[in-house]
Formats: sequence, structure tokens, C-alpha cells
Amino acid sequence: QVQLVESGGGLVQPGGSLRLSCAASGFTLAYYAIGWFRQAPGKEREGVSCISSSYRRTDYTDSVKDRFTISRDNAKNTVYLQMNSLKPEDTAVYYCAASWRECGDFGSWGQGTQVTVFS
Repeated sequence: QVQLVESGGGLVQPGGSLRLSCAASGFTLAYYAIGWFRQAPGKEREGVSCISSSYRRTDYTDSVKDRFTISRDNAKNTVYLQMNSLKPEDTAVYYCAASWRECGDFGSWGQGTQVTVFS
């Protein structure tokens, strides 16, 4: 059974850091690009970052550039999102999703993990 499970969310003060994990089971993560998305209350889901299967390409939405870093450990079947200098506007449910080889057509989705940045 194909499954993605996010973890690492929590409560943090502005300026703090969190590392999200996206663990895959039921398929070989190495063949897939993984994207991170987020959805805040009352807002549409937005793409945050993506890493291709070959590591050659990483993308970030402008609002998180220089603060977030996406990485992957294929041996552990896991993709990470290191989030530094967190801001209240980063508060959202964060989801990971898989796309064959390149970032684009995302099929399998995780259940999400809540990130709350509060003063």
C-alpha cells in the first residue's frame, strides 16, 4: 500500500525552526519527486518546495526561499523540509506528495502535519 506520512510539526515561536519529515512506504521513494505543500485556514493550498528524484532540481516558493531547505535520504525513504526563521504566516497544515521522477503531477498525498508559529 502506497503511503506517505508527515511528521515533525508543532508549535514554535517566530524565528524558530522545525524539521518536517515525509516517510514513504509501499513504494521506492528514489524514483519519485516529492513536493511539500501547505494550507492555512481559509486559504488555498500552495506549493512550498519540491525536490526531483535525481536531486538535480529543487524549487521553492518565493516566500520561503533562503529560509527552508528540502532534502532527501533515499536510503531511509524519507524527504525532509528544514524550516528556519519561521514566521506567523508559515502557520498551516503541511502535506507531502509524490510525483513520478519530476515535480508536477502529484498523486499520492500524506495526511498532513500542523505547524503553528505564534508570538
